[in-house]
Amino acid sequence: MSFFTDLAHQYIDGEWRPGKGSWDIIDFNPFDGEKLASIPVATADEVDQAYRAAERAQQAWADTNPYSRRAVLEKALHLVEEREPEIAEAIVAELGGTRLKAGFELHLAKEFLREAIQLALRPAGQILPSPTEGKENRVYRVPVGVVGVISPFNFPFLLSLKSVAPALALGNAVVLKPHQNTPICGGTLLARIFEDAGLPAGLLNVVITDIAEIGDTLLEHPVPQVISFTGSDKVGRHVATVCAQNLKQAVLELGGNSALIVLDDADVDYAVDAAVFSRYVHQGQVCMAANRILVDRAVEAEFTEKFVAKVASLTVGDPADPATQIGPLINSSQAESVSKLVDQTVAAGATALLHGRADGNLVSPSVLTGLAADSPVLRQEIFGPVALLIPFDGEDEAVRIANDTPYGLSGAVHTGNIERGVRIGQRIHTGMIHINDGTVHDEPIVPFGGEKSSGLGRLNGDSMIEAFTTQKWISVQHGRSQFPF
Repeated sequence: MSFFTDLAHQYIDGEWRPGKGSWDIIDFNPFDGEKLASIPVATADEVDQAYRAAERAQQAWADTNPYSRRAVLEKALHLVEEREPEIAEAIVAELGGTRLKAGFELHLAKEFLREAIQLALRPAGQILPSPTEGKENRVYRVPVGVVGVISPFNFPFLLSLKSVAPALALGNAVVLKPHQNTPICGGTLLARIFEDAGLPAGLLNVVITDIAEIGDTLLEHPVPQVISFTGSDKVGRHVATVCAQNLKQAVLELGGNSALIVLDDADVDYAVDAAVFSRYVHQGQVCMAANRILVDRAVEAEFTEKFVAKVASLTVGDPADPATQIGPLINSSQAESVSKLVDQTVAAGATALLHGRADGNLVSPSVLTGLAADSPVLRQEIFGPVALLIPFDGEDEAVRIANDTPYGLSGAVHTGNIERGVRIGQRIHTGMIHINDGTVHDEPIVPFGGEKSSGLGRLNGDSMIEAFTTQKWISVQHGRSQFPF
């Protein structure tokens, strides 16, 4: 496909060029195995070149009038709108996203770009009083300099853009490393859009590579001051460790094991719809997905019957078909891992109300219940179409089960009493929770992030200013200070 081969390059200092590594990253369509592109990997030296280009370009960009920076982002938004059909096709082909998912991702991407446009003008300084006579304290918000962004495969266009656009809007330069499975949608596609929008060379660099080639160069390099990483908690811990050793700020958006709680007074039909979407959107490859569905025993039988029936009706198949609701997992390793996990959990005593099977990278939905309280699957993130139904007796038990996980990203509570839902939500140790809704939500101005093993820091809105700028104190002494010697 020419769309992919045209973008199958490294993008460093405004130049499109092949990587100098001795091996290629092969970009496959996860549904039919079609080879989309072959990309020679970037070396550690090329990562250095990317960071040095960013360093050279950044100061002039920081000094650029923020209205001019805003104009570049406005043009980028127009280009995304103009190219939306081909971007949607790329999402379907490269990551196996359904057409519904591609539309969902593009809608959010445009909303986040609109917020980044406004963000360019938002940083504000302060003048603070001083106990010293004649002194004026000025506190400036300044760009951190260069930001390293590492993005995942599940929502690559959105989640790359989510850090890249605000960082640029606030006067920083960026080096972006997309996931190896989505190098185009998560990487060079953004480079092309910003290049065509008039972003000066060097401000956005994209390196397509792998830790097997570059080790920790991307994290240890002296130029970036902030690393924005979205991915698994296992890799996130490594990123945090390396950043701490090098005194860099890490913003980490990691995995989840969210609970959707259905109370005894919930609208069961509505809760079923919310739970099915929250668990199975994009094949369950979503950090906010409702891994665990907790149901009060008073409505357990009704909910379970309706939930299983709705899940069984989902269409599994070609993501290019508008009727498809469940497409492929990103690769064969993920498909095998999810299938094995289901088989092991059933062998350990769980009941499969639906037992999904793998056909290539397509994995049909599973619904498991009757899990032992100490079942390992209850405390881990499942990146696939597997729902765990867990009964409970009363609010306190629901809260205890919901909190019995090392993660704390999202969640939901369904109830006929909104304030009851809010009270329970306040007791769940999670960064985000939604009353009478699904667990999968992201909005441009609301702080997004998790607790415990689900991450560090927040993104979106004013949190972007905290993440990608720093404070600088400049004092002015209008009189004469008195010194003791």
